[in-house]
Amino acid sequence: MGRRYDGIVMTKGPGVIVKQNICVIDGRGGGMGSRLVAGLVSHMGSRCDVIGLGTNEVAAEAMRQAGATRVAIGATAIAETVPAADVILGTLNVVMPGTMLGEITPEIVTAVLASKAKKVLLPLNRVQVEIVGTEGHTMDRLIDECLARVRVAVQATCQA
Repeated sequence: MGRRYDGIVMTKGPGVIVKQNICVIDGRGGGMGSRLVAGLVSHMGSRCDVIGLGTNEVAAEAMRQAGATRVAIGATAIAETVPAADVILGTLNVVMPGTMLGEITPEIVTAVLASKAKKVLLPLNRVQVEIVGTEGHTMDRLIDECLARVRVAVQATCQA
Protein backbone atom coordinates (compact mmCIF):
# COMPACT_ATOMS: atom_id res chain seq x y z
CA MET A 1 0.00 0.00 0.00
CA GLY A 2 1.24 3.51 -0.80
CA ARG A 3 1.30 6.63 1.32
CA ARG A 4 -1.92 8.32 2.34
CA TYR A 5 -2.49 11.84 1.09
CA ASP A 6 -5.66 13.86 1.74
CA GLY A 7 -7.73 10.68 1.97
CA ILE A 8 -6.33 9.19 -1.25
CA VAL A 9 -3.96 6.25 -1.18
CA MET A 10 -1.08 6.87 -3.56
CA THR A 11 0.76 3.94 -5.10
CA LYS A 12 3.25 3.56 -7.91
CA GLY A 13 3.15 0.92 -10.54
CA PRO A 14 2.18 0.24 -14.14
CA GLY A 15 -0.92 2.15 -15.13
CA VAL A 16 -1.25 3.87 -11.75
CA ILE A 17 -1.40 7.64 -11.78
CA VAL A 18 0.31 9.27 -8.82
CA LYS A 19 -0.98 12.69 -7.81
CA GLN A 20 1.89 15.16 -7.77
CA ASN A 21 2.43 18.02 -5.33
CA ILE A 22 3.43 21.11 -7.28
CA CYS A 23 4.39 24.14 -5.19
CA VAL A 24 4.31 27.61 -6.70
CA ILE A 25 6.20 30.21 -4.67
CA ASP A 26 5.55 33.91 -5.17
CA GLY A 27 5.55 37.17 -3.28
CA ARG A 28 4.74 40.83 -3.68
CA GLY A 29 1.42 40.99 -5.61
CA GLY A 30 1.30 37.35 -6.68
CA GLY A 31 1.03 38.13 -10.39
CA MET A 32 3.60 35.61 -11.56
CA GLY A 33 2.39 32.92 -9.16
CA SER A 34 -1.23 33.36 -10.18
CA ARG A 35 -0.31 33.00 -13.86
CA LEU A 36 1.65 29.82 -13.12
CA VAL A 37 -1.17 28.38 -11.00
CA ALA A 38 -3.77 29.13 -13.67
CA GLY A 39 -1.58 27.48 -16.31
CA LEU A 40 -1.03 24.40 -14.16
CA VAL A 41 -4.72 24.02 -13.37
CA SER A 42 -5.57 24.41 -17.05
CA HIS A 43 -2.90 22.01 -18.37
CA MET A 44 -2.57 19.47 -15.56
CA GLY A 45 -6.14 19.20 -14.27
CA SER A 46 -6.62 16.80 -11.38
CA ARG A 47 -3.30 15.02 -11.94
CA CYS A 48 -1.67 17.31 -9.41
CA ASP A 49 -2.29 19.35 -6.31
CA VAL A 50 -1.19 22.91 -6.97
CA ILE A 51 -0.06 24.47 -3.72
CA GLY A 52 0.30 28.26 -3.75
CA LEU A 53 2.99 29.40 -1.34
CA GLY A 54 2.87 33.13 -0.79
CA THR A 55 5.48 35.11 1.05
CA ASN A 56 2.57 37.39 1.96
CA GLU A 57 -1.25 37.29 2.08
CA VAL A 58 -1.73 39.19 -1.19
CA ALA A 59 0.36 36.70 -3.18
CA ALA A 60 -1.34 33.71 -1.51
CA GLU A 61 -4.81 35.10 -2.22
CA ALA A 62 -3.92 35.74 -5.88
CA MET A 63 -2.86 32.10 -6.23
CA ARG A 64 -6.01 30.89 -4.43
CA GLN A 65 -8.16 32.89 -6.85
CA ALA A 66 -6.19 31.42 -9.78
CA GLY A 67 -7.22 27.93 -8.68
CA ALA A 68 -4.58 26.63 -6.25
CA THR A 69 -5.74 23.49 -4.42
CA ARG A 70 -4.55 25.11 -1.19
CA VAL A 71 -2.32 27.98 -0.12
CA ALA A 72 0.07 28.75 2.70
CA ILE A 73 1.54 32.06 3.80
CA GLY A 74 4.95 33.03 5.14
CA ALA A 75 8.49 31.74 5.41
CA THR A 76 7.74 29.05 8.00
CA ALA A 77 4.80 27.66 6.01
CA ILE A 78 6.90 27.60 2.85
CA ALA A 79 9.82 25.89 4.61
CA GLU A 80 7.49 23.25 6.04
CA THR A 81 5.68 22.58 2.74
CA VAL A 82 8.43 22.33 0.11
CA PRO A 83 10.06 19.14 1.48
CA ALA A 84 6.95 17.19 0.37
CA ALA A 85 6.87 18.81 -3.09
CA ASP A 86 7.50 16.90 -6.29
CA VAL A 87 8.04 20.09 -8.29
CA ILE A 88 8.74 23.66 -7.14
CA LEU A 89 8.01 26.61 -9.44
CA GLY A 90 8.99 30.21 -8.98
CA THR A 91 11.42 32.79 -10.17
CA LEU A 92 15.16 32.73 -9.68
CA ASN A 93 14.50 34.95 -6.69
CA VAL A 94 13.38 31.99 -4.55
CA VAL A 95 17.00 30.87 -4.26
CA MET A 96 18.38 34.34 -3.55
CA PRO A 97 17.87 35.58 0.04
CA GLY A 98 16.69 39.16 0.40
CA THR A 99 14.94 39.35 -2.96
CA MET A 100 11.28 40.28 -3.53
CA LEU A 101 11.78 43.33 -1.34
CA GLY A 102 13.19 41.16 1.44
CA GLU A 103 10.33 38.64 1.40
CA ILE A 104 12.62 35.73 0.44
CA THR A 105 14.34 34.76 3.67
CA PRO A 106 17.36 32.51 4.16
CA GLU A 107 14.91 29.96 5.66
CA ILE A 108 12.97 29.82 2.36
CA VAL A 109 16.13 29.55 0.26
CA THR A 110 17.52 26.74 2.42
CA ALA A 111 14.26 24.79 2.29
CA VAL A 112 13.90 25.14 -1.48
CA LEU A 113 17.48 24.11 -2.19
CA ALA A 114 17.34 21.19 0.28
CA SER A 115 14.11 19.84 -1.19
CA LYS A 116 14.43 16.78 -3.43
CA ALA A 117 11.79 18.31 -5.72
CA LYS A 118 12.57 19.30 -9.28
CA LYS A 119 12.96 23.07 -9.31
CA VAL A 120 11.69 24.96 -12.36
CA LEU A 121 12.75 28.58 -11.99
CA LEU A 122 12.00 31.49 -14.29
CA PRO A 123 15.02 33.72 -14.91
CA LEU A 124 13.37 36.86 -13.56
CA ASN A 125 14.82 39.00 -10.86
CA ARG A 126 15.40 42.59 -9.91
CA VAL A 127 18.73 42.29 -8.17
CA GLN A 128 21.00 42.81 -11.14
CA VAL A 129 21.75 39.13 -11.74
CA GLU A 130 21.83 38.30 -15.43
CA ILE A 131 21.33 34.77 -16.69
CA VAL A 132 23.05 34.25 -20.03
CA GLY A 133 20.91 32.65 -22.71
CA THR A 134 17.57 34.10 -21.65
CA GLU A 135 17.63 37.31 -23.63
CA GLY A 136 14.68 38.28 -25.75
CA HIS A 137 12.09 35.91 -24.27
CA THR A 138 8.69 37.36 -23.44
CA MET A 139 7.01 36.62 -20.14
CA ASP A 140 4.38 34.55 -21.95
CA ARG A 141 7.04 32.43 -23.63
CA LEU A 142 8.87 31.88 -20.33
CA ILE A 143 5.65 30.79 -18.61
CA ASP A 144 4.78 28.44 -21.50
CA GLU A 145 8.25 26.86 -21.31
CA CYS A 146 7.98 26.55 -17.54
CA LEU A 147 4.64 24.76 -17.81
CA ALA A 148 5.97 22.45 -20.53
CA ARG A 149 8.89 21.44 -18.31
CA VAL A 150 6.55 20.73 -15.40
CA ARG A 151 4.37 18.51 -17.62
CA VAL A 152 7.45 16.51 -18.62
CA ALA A 153 8.61 16.20 -15.01
CA VAL A 154 5.18 15.06 -13.81
CA GLN A 155 4.85 12.53 -16.64
CA ALA A 156 8.30 11.12 -15.91
CA THR A 157 7.49 10.73 -12.21
CA CYS A 158 4.13 9.08 -12.90
CA GLN A 159 5.76 6.53 -15.18
CA ALA A 160 8.62 5.73 -12.79
